[in-house]
Amino acid sequence: MINVIIDQLTPCLKDAHTGEVVPTEVIRVKRKSFLRKYNKRNGWYTKWDDLADENEIYALVIEGSMDIQGLVAVTPNDDMRALYISWMCVNPESNKQITRNIKYLGIGGHLFAIAAKKSIDYGYNGYMYGFAANQKLLKHYVQSFHGEIIAILHPYQFAIDEQAAKELMEVYDYEWTDETI
Repeated sequence: MINVIIDQLTPCLKDAHTGEVVPTEVIRVKRKSFLRKYNKRNGWYTKWDDLADENEIYALVIEGSMDIQGLVAVTPNDDMRALYISWMCVNPESNKQITRNIKYLGIGGHLFAIAAKKSIDYGYNGYMYGFAANQKLLKHYVQSFHGEIIAILHPYQFAIDEQAAKELMEVYDYEWTDETI
């Protein structure tokens, strides 16, 4: 389920209070014990440790830290020749659906850019799909990324094609680390 708002497309994260640009890194998270603290009770919408069994999980962090600002769980789907985004979530401190006093802008777009890169890595040229949490978010993703409503497996199913993924990746500037948690 994808439950993020695309507030700004920014090359790096932007401090919502100061406007300062904050550099980011992407880290793969494999340890279920680490993911246990990211769950529905504390604003992360699902039990992220359960997702580790069938997905690759990537964390968007503040550069040089373990300060996680967003998580995305993805799975390659060779039958569809696309990357399936099974879950995507912004840190509750920056989630406009939870708080008005957000910490950082640009997280949602970053998470989609991470998925686009993984789609390219798997040979899908950036093509990806997932399920929006609701109709409002579905329309938001269609508008933000020129996504297509495909609604085959779920009424809020959408896809982002290769061109939109390429345009999205051109916006973002983050370090992709080989580090794994």
